[in-house]
Amino acid sequence: MTEGGMTEEEGHARESIELWIRELTHHLEIDGVQIDVDAILALAGQAAHTVVRPAAPVTTYLIGYVAGLAEATGQADFATASRAASNVASQLLERRSGAVG
Repeated sequence: MTEGGMTEEEGHARESIELWIRELTHHLEIDGVQIDVDAILALAGQAAHTVVRPAAPVTTYLIGYVAGLAEATGQADFATASRAASNVASQLLERRSGAVG
């Protein structure tokens, strides 16, 4: 276990994700965007387990798209729009998971 309670493998995965995010945001020219990796991964996991595995990237893509659109049109800042879209997706997934069982 590492200091943060992660295994060495989890620590390496986290470091790889953070490096990838820095590289990708730089090349997309959005260096200042704050990314809540834990929230994104949790929602993606919820989508993957509630719907089907491929729903994870599609869900997170759509949330990012809606958040970017809201910011571009002046409806909301990115963080607010992202939280709102994530909440909508999470609520739908919770309803769906309740309906399955």
